[in-house]
Amino acid sequence: MGKIRKTYDIHFKKKVVYLHLNDGMGYHTIAREMNIDKNQVRRGVNYFQAEGIKGLEEKRGKAKGGTGMGRPRICPEDPESKIKRLNAENEMLKKFLNM
Repeated sequence: MGKIRKTYDIHFKKKVVYLHLNDGMGYHTIAREMNIDKNQVRRGVNYFQAEGIKGLEEKRGKAKGGTGMGRPRICPEDPESKIKRLNAENEMLKKFLNM
């Protein structure tokens, strides 16, 4: 079974980032005090420096594109060709079952 990931709220993340940027604490020291991995501290600081407060918001579980996701249809099948295709499938299945 996989590891359960812990999610931290934005206030906790801001505190971690400000400890590094304002107080000058190192990644290892902050990680030890806050009981998190040093890579989480580094990642949080990098996200904050790149995107600001938005970088600290939770990104998992949010769709990037919006509505209409998935493979788009090139053109909808007209009724006549659909009937023709379904009849051909039925004939093929009848031949297969009669073998």
